[in-house]
Amino acid sequence: MKQLLEFFPLIVFFIVYKMYDIYTASGALIAATAVMLVIYYCIYKRIEKSHLITFLAVVVFGGLTVALHNDVFIKWKVTVIYALFTIILLVSQFGFKAPVIKKMLGKEIVLPEKIWNRVNLAWALFFAACAISNLYVAFWLSQQIWVDFKVFGLFGATLLFTVGTVIYIYRYIPKETVDQNKD
Repeated sequence: MKQLLEFFPLIVFFIVYKMYDIYTASGALIAATAVMLVIYYCIYKRIEKSHLITFLAVVVFGGLTVALHNDVFIKWKVTVIYALFTIILLVSQFGFKAPVIKKMLGKEIVLPEKIWNRVNLAWALFFAACAISNLYVAFWLSQQIWVDFKVFGLFGATLLFTVGTVIYIYRYIPKETVDQNKD
């Protein structure tokens, strides 16, 4: 349910883009992200920091896109968010010696510290690759290709990377934890 809710604004953006244009879609993205936050809060009684960062970026870059009628801002939003996530993951691991991935998932999953570090670093590198890929697609290819890449390419890559991460960490989860979850 959480993942579907998180992709709601992206789906709205894509549909409105196909029906109208990038500027109307950017406004719809701002509204849909706000609605997603309200629904998320009503269901889970909290809002994730990553959601707040994303919402702030959507409001700033989407707002600039609409106000200045220039799609360059909404294209930069994707790179800025991925770059921020990269920095947060790297600083948490190397600056504070406390990987953010462990803080997010450590209550549900028990893993050795070196595995948390590897997963955290892998996600940082993945987000950096997404940021760089977005820059290329956004500024060297057509707007239509960028929208498709943003909606399907980055979503697909994230889904595959998530599955890969789950497969990787599964073998390191202590057997007694796996057995407890089967009961």
